[in-house]
Amino acid sequence: MARSIRIEFPGAFYHVMARGNRREAIFKDDDDRHFFLKTLSEACCMTGWRVHAWVLMGNHYHLFIETPEANLVEGMKWLQNAYTRRFNVRHGQWGRLFGDRYKSVLVEGEGWYYQTLVNYIHLNPARAGLVDPSMGKGILDYPWSSLAGGYALPPGKRTQWLAAAAGPAAMGLSDTTAGRRCYVERLDRIIVEEGMERAGIPPVVEEVDARCSNLRRGWYWGSQQFGERMLELGERTLKKQRHRSYKGSQESRAHGEAEAVKLLKEGLAVMDLRKADLERLSGSDARKVAIAGVIRERTTVGMQWINAHLWMKSAANASHQIRRLKRQRHKLENQLPAGARAWLKQVKDVA
Repeated sequence: MARSIRIEFPGAFYHVMARGNRREAIFKDDDDRHFFLKTLSEACCMTGWRVHAWVLMGNHYHLFIETPEANLVEGMKWLQNAYTRRFNVRHGQWGRLFGDRYKSVLVEGEGWYYQTLVNYIHLNPARAGLVDPSMGKGILDYPWSSLAGGYALPPGKRTQWLAAAAGPAAMGLSDTTAGRRCYVERLDRIIVEEGMERAGIPPVVEEVDARCSNLRRGWYWGSQQFGERMLELGERTLKKQRHRSYKGSQESRAHGEAEAVKLLKEGLAVMDLRKADLERLSGSDARKVAIAGVIRERTTVGMQWINAHLWMKSAANASHQIRRLKRQRHKLENQLPAGARAWLKQVKDVA
């Protein structure tokens, strides 16, 4: 059976889901969940994604992602590969962690469809029986979702890539203590009124377009007009598709390279370097390594690009030096000019 195409465009919204291979656990303990969120944070930093809701279960996850640039495929490839490597190293395993492809459903990012998806994701633990109101538990008692991890927190305690204020706003609620409490109470009422098994699952309407998702099947979640627009985009995407050996869309590569060029220019300026200086400097020069580390953290360009533009001697050495930077960041940064250290801190704070 042919694989479904991935439709990408700037400003797209997606409901992304992935399960473990053979439905096995992708999170064995809370440390794994922390690792996944750290990896997701890095992916958002590289791609510019905004996450509107998330939940981590035992053998699967749900993400509601907005992509300001057309880079879902590029970002998801990095996210799942990076987490798989980290999971396997931690647990002494090898091979694939996720089963099949991740599922991505295009979403109409406003109105009822937006609200329904946010609620559906946050109510997942109730449907799984992990939150039982008869035992005095509420949906906020499940710690591994964007509800407890963001929506219920004041703005200053949230991670920057989580668009937690947009959810309540779409439901007519303010991002205040009272508004956040009202949203949590609303979810708890849904669990009681709809029952745990169906909490947050929208009713099926017979006359709806069969291609429309019910948040479990289908390829788009939105109005029929939205679906028709996405179908037109899909047809244009098919016409532009190239041979299998063509790697990555022009849009994804253009975004990554534009951001990388910008960071390279900034880095050279604060390090008091010119492009002509790079060739004569060692591949382990702290200034070059610092710039390489920022580009790797903030963009989707590969080691070949970093090596070619920073003269790191080889892509393998670029990868080695960036790993070394992560282990010895404080030591290496102390070798840099004060202005360069301030730039690194500013870049990190923005991320």
